[in-house]
Amino acid sequence: MLTLHTADLLVTGPGAVPLPGGAVLVEGDRIAAVGAYEALAERNPHARTRRWPGVLTPGLAVRGADVLLERTYYPDDPYEIAELGADPISGAEALDALELTEVRWGNSARRATQKLLSRGVVAISGRLRVPAVRTAVTRSGLALLPAPTGAADGSPAPSLDPFAGRETAAAAFHGSLERGGPARFAAFDAADPDALLARGATTCVATVIGGRLLHRRR
Repeated sequence: MLTLHTADLLVTGPGAVPLPGGAVLVEGDRIAAVGAYEALAERNPHARTRRWPGVLTPGLAVRGADVLLERTYYPDDPYEIAELGADPISGAEALDALELTEVRWGNSARRATQKLLSRGVVAISGRLRVPAVRTAVTRSGLALLPAPTGAADGSPAPSLDPFAGRETAAAAFHGSLERGGPARFAAFDAADPDALLARGATTCVATVIGGRLLHRRR
């Protein structure tokens, strides 16, 4: 089935000229075409159209999978909030006190991946050692990338926020949107990349991975 994803502005990748009213045509898990919505819709009259507000960009990437998913616990809402609070828990002493099992780590990672998807994240880098956590990432659809090498000492700490420590929104893009490439992108309720960086990734309205809509803001 063909699906046209369109937004007020399309940014296909770092350095690309933004295209007002641009669209991405998806067939299966690949991008069949990229261009102006009107032209793609005319050539593909049977394609389903999904319209998103704001800007459509490549999906985003974050680093530090081990820190975010195996050294941070995300309390279950609402069952653990009264006892543990709503904020993520980190630090060896605090985590030891929770006496976490592998199953609980896996459930925590599942909750974290939903938070990442809701921020337009499609990939996370780092090495995971807990099988249940790796399973949670695989099932979420997120790509697990090797940890970057040669990171500077002053690089920002891992964060659920893909723009943390970034000077431009494009610095968080994972790949580019091009014909034949993977259908992996996100839409944000922001006017352009500068506004996106200022307003943040929580403006995400949709995240698509492998051609599937894995997050949609309700």
